[in-house]
Amino acid sequence: MAIMRAGSSLRDTPCHGDGRFRSRCQGGRLLRAGGFDVVNVTVPNYLHAQFTVAALEAGSQVFAEKPLGLTLAECDAVIDAERRTGRLVALDHELRVSKQWGAVRDLVASGDIGKVRHQHLSLFRHAFRQGSGGWRYDAQKVGSWILEELVHFFDLVLWYAAENGAPSRVCAYGNGRSDALADNFVATLEWADGSTAVLSQCLAGFEHHSLLEIAGTEGAVRTWWSGALDRTLTPTFELKAKRARGQVEVVSVPKSGEVFELEENLRRAYAGFASGVSILPPREARASIAVCLAAEEAYRTKRAVALR
Repeated sequence: MAIMRAGSSLRDTPCHGDGRFRSRCQGGRLLRAGGFDVVNVTVPNYLHAQFTVAALEAGSQVFAEKPLGLTLAECDAVIDAERRTGRLVALDHELRVSKQWGAVRDLVASGDIGKVRHQHLSLFRHAFRQGSGGWRYDAQKVGSWILEELVHFFDLVLWYAAENGAPSRVCAYGNGRSDALADNFVATLEWADGSTAVLSQCLAGFEHHSLLEIAGTEGAVRTWWSGALDRTLTPTFELKAKRARGQVEVVSVPKSGEVFELEENLRRAYAGFASGVSILPPREARASIAVCLAAEEAYRTKRAVALR
């Protein structure tokens, strides 16, 4: 086991350890030493792709924090490295394994609400923590607050509407300290079949509250989550569904929250590596990055942006 702290690059600096545990080594030497089955990449956003590629080239499987990269070129570099090395990358979009948010996908996939026609997903929360050295408030390092947080929700709406294909265009509006660091942001996705999704993120609020509503051709789903913090152990939450020709019902959710889902996603990722599969490969994760970047462009230009 080893811990490598984030720096500005993968330059070599001295490493120390007893063979079982090598700690706080900054640089490429640790990765080149090899012998690691899995590398967890949890550095600031601007280093995700760089560290992931380096770990793949060192022969390791990689469990990487989102976002996959800050540009599509970075995403493609990871995809190419995974192909060249024959190793696997799994992205940490932990909401997919949630007993709450994952159950919504199960309802859609089962056909219980018919085809997805509209989605509304909102987040109202306290301001971001600074992060080491204030990286979350540095646009060059965080990329944007859309890539930092809203990427989770873009991933969800694409997943929920997988049967609809890819969305065709995005519009976006907002305000904040800069284009990249928008405190309040709203995006509208449109599909060629007329389906829509509206996503909103307010980082000027308090506590941590999220809401999802989905309307299908045969039914609907509504679910919400609230906590004092995103990592609270005692949140409140609810999931309701109206299935085809049925009554509104409360769907049981035993537990929900980031603290549980991060652990479960890591467990599934490691199990997947052991069996030769990725729970969320970079090629699939790239889709939400592409939508995030297009939404940023729509916000900057105040024009709808076509998604290709």
